[in-house]
Formats: sequence, structure tokens, C-alpha cells
Amino acid sequence: MGSRNGRRERRKRRRDNRQNVVQTVNLCHDSRYVELRKWLKERGFNSNSLIPAQFSNTGRGLMTTKAIKAGGLVVSLPESCLMTSQSVLSSYLGEYFKRWKPSVSPVLALCVFLISERHLGVTSRWKPYIDVLPENYTCPAYFSDDALSLLPGDLRNKALDQRGRPLFRRPVEDIFTHDALRWAWCSVNTRTVYVERPQSPYLSRERDVYALAPYLDLLNHCASVQVDAEFSQVTRCYEIRSRQGCRKFQQAFICYGPHDNQKLLLEYGFVAPGNPHSVVYVDPSDLQLCLGAAVQQFDQKLLFLKQSNFLANLTFGLDGASWRLMTALRLLSLKPDQYSCWKGVLLGAAVSQEREERSAHFAKMLCQRLWGENSQALQRLSLLKKEAAASVREQLAVVEYLRLEAQSILEHSQEVLKNLQEEAPRSDVSPPTEDHV
Repeated sequence: MGSRNGRRERRKRRRDNRQNVVQTVNLCHDSRYVELRKWLKERGFNSNSLIPAQFSNTGRGLMTTKAIKAGGLVVSLPESCLMTSQSVLSSYLGEYFKRWKPSVSPVLALCVFLISERHLGVTSRWKPYIDVLPENYTCPAYFSDDALSLLPGDLRNKALDQRGRPLFRRPVEDIFTHDALRWAWCSVNTRTVYVERPQSPYLSRERDVYALAPYLDLLNHCASVQVDAEFSQVTRCYEIRSRQGCRKFQQAFICYGPHDNQKLLLEYGFVAPGNPHSVVYVDPSDLQLCLGAAVQQFDQKLLFLKQSNFLANLTFGLDGASWRLMTALRLLSLKPDQYSCWKGVLLGAAVSQEREERSAHFAKMLCQRLWGENSQALQRLSLLKKEAAASVREQLAVVEYLRLEAQSILEHSQEVLKNLQEEAPRSDVSPPTEDHV
């Protein structure tokens, strides 16, 4: 009997291991990457330690052909390979931008140049790079109205702002198509690296720090990876060094920053499974709908929080409500005659046990409300997926992942809040109501 169980467990482990194995397809012989590598070599870049590959878990990326030691160089891309505002100003478009009033931003200059170069087709000097850029993106700027409506509130507002933000002061139809501008803007927003350049007299006063980096931009994100990345003034190359090293024939990763999945989706068009930075955001409108009727002086308190820059980054995480959220809720729990304590609470001053219990109860109310809203969104998602076109189903799958992740975080937070309430010493008070608060 024990032997039979042992065989069953071994079969299960082998099956699980097969499912967890990342499938890799070498893209070196793909004509697009052959031309890209040839083009980069002509510009001074020659790296045999990284090759393009398709990975089953992340899509396109770069695979190592030899082990990279801790502190070792992952990639070094010469300045001649970077597409920057200087590339634009020194091109055939340069004279137009120099005469354009009011001056355009560095980002817009890059967008216009990308569209123009794509339109040139085979005559473009940047054709090998443009040929490997995605034809479209999975950023919310490409989302259908249905998919957009199902995003969490704060993310939905940012996505609508992003989608509606005009790049030109005139209608885009008079210059380039909306689709072309959307493609160019997403290319610049998702793929540029930080390279600070001197301010040009021909561009607006916005900081000029954007550079498109061919080949290097194939490196995918992993939250646990640590790298050092910067443009070297000595070598005149954009260099990335690994702090941990990377094994041979493994995907080489970099870290785009300690971003939660909402930020990653908004700015880069993807979500990262198992993201340790994931949170659920609490919007001021959530505070209004959930607590507005239960808190005296609510509008004044909310205004004070806003003026104190305390309404941003109010979150729930796997470890419960964040310090900022609990601090804001402590202020909301204060009695009308405790106005003099408002500033002190935001600076971390303790409140009475009675007020602490009220703020904990507010956190629980918020958590339950967000969980209910999330459940409704998941029900709507389930219905929409049945009738949606393939392209929209892909968008809905991303939104569904965000919602399921939020559901898990909120359930953990409710458990944390419940445990805290059970462990805390009880004061002889009734639950908070409008009459009591």
C-alpha cells in the first residue's frame, strides 16, 4: 500500500514539474531578428551572450547563451543605437520641429518620428527596429469600453485620462490617425529607458529623458531581479549589470521597478503573477460612499486629508490595511471636538482605544464594500466573456486576473482585521454610527 502511494506521489511530482517547465523557442533564425542584429552590429553593438527567444510564460524575451556572474554586464547598447530626441532633431524632421510653435515635448517628438519612420517602410533607416515592435499593445489605451469599465475605480480613471490625453493641440485627424498616435505613444511609454539629455531650445521645457533602446527593450520584468542600469558617460553606452547573476540558457530579466499590477498594466500593458507589490487601492470616492454618512465633519476631514496629501496610496495588502489608510481612518474616527488632534494623528500620534476600534471598524466596512464591488465586477466579466470577440476576451482576461487578485487580497485583509479585533483589548463602546462618531 505504501509503495503504491509512493508511486502515485512520484507520478504527481513528475506531472507538476512538466507543467512548471518553461518552454523556449529560439528566435535567432527569424528573419526580423537576423536583420535587427545585423543592423545593430553596423552601429557598434555585438552581443553573443543574449539571443531573442519566445518563452511560454512571458512571451518574447532574451535568453542567455552563457552564465552571467553577479555584477556582470548583461547588455551594453551604444548611444548610436538609441532613438532619442537628438535622433529626431538631426533627421529630416528636425527643421520642422525647430520651427514648430509652441514647441513640442520630447515624447511627442519621438512619437511623430516613429510614425513617420514606419510610414517610410523599406526606406527607413530604423526599419529593422520598427519591424520587431508590436503592431498593437495590451495597455488600457487599447481596451474596449466594456473592458475599461470593469477595471478597478482608480485604475479606470487613470486609464481614461491616459486614453483621452491629447498629444496635439489640434485634432489628430489633421496630422496623423488616432491609431498611429496610439501605437507610437504606447511604443514610447512602454519601451523607453531613462537617459537624461541637455535641454534643447527647440523642444518644450519638459524633461528630456526618453530613449528607445532596440534589442535591450526585449528584456522582460521580474520583481525579484536586481540590476543596475544607467547610461555610462565613460563608454557612451546604456549598460545593465546584474546584481545576482543569471544561469546559462535562462531568460535574462530586469526589474521595471517595485510596481503593483495596476501600475504595470497601465504603463507597460501586462500583469505579473505572484507580484509581491500588489495592493488594492482605496479611492476618495470609496471613502465617501462607505463612510460619508457615518462620519461627522466628513467633508472637512476629507479636505484636510487632501490638503495634507494624504488621499493617495491608501491601500489594502496581503497584510491588511496600509499605515496610510489606517492613519486616514483614525482621523475620520475623531470626534468633532478633537479638531486640534487632526495634524498630530497624520504625524503618527496615538488615539484612544475607543477611536482605534472605530477606525478598525471603518477599515472592515471599506474592505467588505470593495469585496462586494469586486464580486459584482467578476460576475459581469463572466457574462461579457461569453459574447466577446477574441481581442476583447484577451483584454477581459487581464481585467479578470486583476479582479481575482484583488479578491484574494481583500479576503486576506478581512481575516487580518478580524484577528486584530479579536486580539485587541475591548473598550465598552458600541459600533460606530452617525450618532456616536
